[in-house]
Amino acid sequence: MLFLKEHLINDHYNWSTETSRRAVADSPNRRFFDRLNGNQILYLINFYCYLIDNLTIADGQRIENLIVKELPAELKSEIAAFNWLREQYLYY
Repeated sequence: MLFLKEHLINDHYNWSTETSRRAVADSPNRRFFDRLNGNQILYLINFYCYLIDNLTIADGQRIENLIVKELPAELKSEIAAFNWLREQYLYY
């Protein structure tokens, strides 16, 4: 399943084109992660969905809420955000 912009439940995102859309198979790395950039939110959700497989839109929205509401501010890279998310999502 590909999680799309239309599936997001929050609407406060910046949709700047500075962050180009990358293939989902491109692993998170030390690139800066901006939780207010909609493209980066979609990338992280879709990468997680790519690894886990068979996640629903509701699962993607739960991941979005985790990122938006609970991601620690000190996590600044994609890989740090992804690793944190992976640990958190085990409990859902």
